[in-house]
Amino acid sequence: METRNSHGLEQFCSSLEERSGLSILDLAGANQHTVSFVTNYGHSIYSDDFVFQLDHCFAADRDGSFFENQSNPRKVEHFLQSILQFPEGSFDGILVWDCLQYLTPSLLTLAVERLHRVARPGSSLLAIFNADEKLAPVPTFSFRIQDHRTLALLPRGPRQPSQVFNNRILEKLFQDFQSVKFFLTRGQMRELIIRR
Repeated sequence: METRNSHGLEQFCSSLEERSGLSILDLAGANQHTVSFVTNYGHSIYSDDFVFQLDHCFAADRDGSFFENQSNPRKVEHFLQSILQFPEGSFDGILVWDCLQYLTPSLLTLAVERLHRVARPGSSLLAIFNADEKLAPVPTFSFRIQDHRTLALLPRGPRQPSQVFNNRILEKLFQDFQSVKFFLTRGQMRELIIRR
């Protein structure tokens, strides 16, 4: 496990301090560090392991590879029924982490539309994308919040992103949101604060 400072997390946490009783969604799955951190602010937290659902629904099989399976309508429908099934405007903040970079472009668009739908106006999303300009396997992590500016990263092994994500692509991806702010960190990670 490694720890690192996160300017994106610091920005996200500033929105947690604005008022109490917020609803936060964590897509890294439940972990005690993050749950305690968010609830100590007086907020509620909901957890879902997005990457687990992704692997469960699209694992390579006799029908195709991980990315090929993301174009199988039956598998896509199963995935969409298992993620982000919340009423419109359910969350004041969403910890997206690095999970979106493993979706093919068409599925990525659907997932971002769902994030937009379940996020309340004025809410913040914290997302992380690999900044490497080569399309090669990248290290993946399970993220835990240590404090308002420190993340603990537990390695999940290397994984192939679906595409290279530069600033222009990310701005276009989140074009329906109010704003996107970038932070480049060590280890080729690009943190984004996305305002709904």
